[in-house]
Amino acid sequence: MRAGLRDSGYVEGKSILIEIRAADGHYERLPEIAATLVRLEIDVLVAFGSKATAAAKDATTTVPVVFVSVGDPVALGYVRDLARPGGNLTGLATMGNDIAAKWLEQLKEAVPRVIRVAATTNPVNPSNMPTREATLGAAMRLGLDLKRYEVREPKEFDRVFSEMVKVRVDAVMVSSDTLFRSHYNELAALAATNRLPSVGSKEYAEAGGLIGYSVDDAELFRRGAYFVDRILKGTRPSDLPIERPTRFELVINMRTAKALDIRIPQSVLIRADRVIE
Repeated sequence: MRAGLRDSGYVEGKSILIEIRAADGHYERLPEIAATLVRLEIDVLVAFGSKATAAAKDATTTVPVVFVSVGDPVALGYVRDLARPGGNLTGLATMGNDIAAKWLEQLKEAVPRVIRVAATTNPVNPSNMPTREATLGAAMRLGLDLKRYEVREPKEFDRVFSEMVKVRVDAVMVSSDTLFRSHYNELAALAATNRLPSVGSKEYAEAGGLIGYSVDDAELFRRGAYFVDRILKGTRPSDLPIERPTRFELVINMRTAKALDIRIPQSVLIRADRVIE
């Protein structure tokens, strides 16, 4: 986002000041963080992810809010519709429910033998319901048996993977929720240790997962700077349509594939934007 703001002519510390607060995966801290920032009389509040956006929405009805990487802001009730958001919120919607459904498609094509799939989920994330409906629909179309495992904190990772192994799942789908995002290396290692093919965001594949498919978070933030710039120059959030990403990246980790003795079909490899050798 800083790079995007520089591209628009802003100089941090001179023409723009940036205050950053992070909850480090502890969702319960987000309401107070949002309230603290609003009390600083900021001109724009930027929120990453669905839970942070919910906290920002609750904290103010007057300060413009730019959200980055929210699944479906209409279904979640953050905005009225994508073209005319209304209110004080606008930003970028990843439509994460569509991406999660795509993960199952990519997984089934890459590893056709997969039938029983475990899906990690953080039950306090408001995006869970639309994502759950999309993944269940995709699982039915693909003939997959999808089982969800709720995780509320990192110390539960080992237990959850042990439960997956006991019921003999064939693969695991790792959520891009902030709770999991900050522990991708650990989760990829657990999947590999238990010899489970796994799928998630492109960052997850880079951390050692088998398959990754998602938008680039860095590019989302850079584009988020456009919304900040427009608002600082006087445009109302309600007049800025919600944008959806147009480019997605498919990453295949062949190191992991070889370690798991999985032969990825050529039809998948030729579509990959990046293959990690």
